[in-house]
Amino acid sequence: MQWAMLLFFLMILVLLVERHNIIYHGTERNPNILDQNVFTAESFEKEPECLILWDSSSPVSIMARQQMTEVLEQMRISFAEQDISENDLLSLSRYENVVVALDNYDRFGEQILDLFDAVRDGLNLLAICPISSLSYLNLVAGRMGIVEIGYEFYTVEGLRFQSDFMLGGEGKDFQIEDPFESSNTVILSNDCTVHLTSADDREIPIIWEYHHGAGTVVVNTLGYFDKAYRGFYAASYSLLSDVCIYPVINASAFYLDDFPSPVPADKGDYIQRDYNMDTDTFYTNVWWPDVKNLAQKYGIHYTGMVIENYSDENQAPLEGNRDIQRFRYFGNDLLDMGGEIGFHGYNHMPLVLENFDYKDEFGSYRQWKSADDIRASLQELNRFCSTIFPEEEFQVYVPPSNILSDEGRQILAEDFLDIKAVASIYFEGDFEYTQEFEVADDGIIETPRIISGYIIDSYMEIAALSELNMHFVSSHFQHPDDVLDEDRGAALGWETMRDRLNEYMNWLYTAAPEIRNLTGTEIAGAVQRYDSLDVNVERSSGAVHISLANFQDEAWFFVRINEGSVSDVQGGTLTEIAGNLYLLEAADKDIHIALNEA
Repeated sequence: MQWAMLLFFLMILVLLVERHNIIYHGTERNPNILDQNVFTAESFEKEPECLILWDSSSPVSIMARQQMTEVLEQMRISFAEQDISENDLLSLSRYENVVVALDNYDRFGEQILDLFDAVRDGLNLLAICPISSLSYLNLVAGRMGIVEIGYEFYTVEGLRFQSDFMLGGEGKDFQIEDPFESSNTVILSNDCTVHLTSADDREIPIIWEYHHGAGTVVVNTLGYFDKAYRGFYAASYSLLSDVCIYPVINASAFYLDDFPSPVPADKGDYIQRDYNMDTDTFYTNVWWPDVKNLAQKYGIHYTGMVIENYSDENQAPLEGNRDIQRFRYFGNDLLDMGGEIGFHGYNHMPLVLENFDYKDEFGSYRQWKSADDIRASLQELNRFCSTIFPEEEFQVYVPPSNILSDEGRQILAEDFLDIKAVASIYFEGDFEYTQEFEVADDGIIETPRIISGYIIDSYMEIAALSELNMHFVSSHFQHPDDVLDEDRGAALGWETMRDRLNEYMNWLYTAAPEIRNLTGTEIAGAVQRYDSLDVNVERSSGAVHISLANFQDEAWFFVRINEGSVSDVQGGTLTEIAGNLYLLEAADKDIHIALNEA
């Protein structure tokens, strides 16, 4: 009996150790979310640094101009625009840089010679379109480093970096999803610096740099003008001036959608195939320990998004979920790891009313009967989560299936003031709530997720690379039930899925070991500071002075130094992260960088 009692006591002790995380004490978030009223400073009045030349009669030029204006605005680069179709007279003396967002250089006429004379005299030029007409281009091709250019476009099926001018690029080929004839075929002079080529035997130059007289010419013939490629254009622009400085967010966030939540009803055929266990047991004994190990390996702080139940209720009164043991165990374990709990939904029905048309895409989804029913669902979710996690603040909302109607968005902003951030997605879809990194007019902070799942496809790889270089951000979400869905990789088996995510994490933290691991609230705080910040850069011989408007307690920047080297920094800390690219952490609203001449 004594041995039996001792064994029983040890079993109880093991269980208590395993469940030690039931008691959780709140964690202070850093950076936290500030009162938006503290950002009161006016933006700087700045003369345009850059002129964008574009052509409203060309669909390619329209797309190029649209993305380039977004890029420059988010880089805080002041610019002017000129539509060649309406005004073809060039006046360039006011500008340091010019962006040529034209695919047809014939629109310049003989003024193209004046343009490149200005480059010779010190103007810097970025060309961002594949060139469709060669008549006038041939007059200046040599001034762009081009020895020979083909008349037909080339289908670039992959990208290969020849330099480290973009974080995460070297040593890995990036495949292009749905490639088309997008780029020129060129032969360049030997004094060009080629940064990016096609990932094939021909290695067709796509981004290169050439010095013409006192000016720098950068050519980017990538030919893809959507959000997934913005970082390529930001990096290309940063090659122009002696020094280029722009603010970034500096954040890596990983979300666990539908976690904690009830176990889905799916029997898990692939789990049975590989592990011979039910879904509940698999989640507890295999999936969650593996997901935790990844977090511990890379220092990640997950943000878990709660689903209270998987009912199809769409009208109050709501039944609610009284089974809290699973939520308490997994949720407190996540919180003990430094993670965070946010709202995903009372059930998995997006916050839409009966006027929202799913167009037969989501057969199991039901619209809510009224705005009051949407409110009731969020109130019940808040009651449920507050009961289980009484010391946690629930400040982040993720829409189910990333779908959020205007009415649902308004209810969140007006009736649930504790919700400070919405994390949906960055890229447009048929139904999804699409976001930029910004603070909306109603004060909610938009923190879009960029990639998802365990099988990171070629499009997501390029998007992740691009955003690492545009905003210095990685934002990813996964679901526990990804392992049940063949479309999300379940047939490959959990070990393969886990290893694929580990490959992405290894790439990310190898390329950017300085990136901060943040929760959903913390990345919202970082986005809030980034969005409110304005920057003024003054250059003088041997020095750069940076002034910040709306600086509070932190700000981050990419600094590319194309000429010279750093000798001293005051008001911040500068860390070299790739080649001539630095990460600047500001400690003051005035920062002075002293440079040694090249």
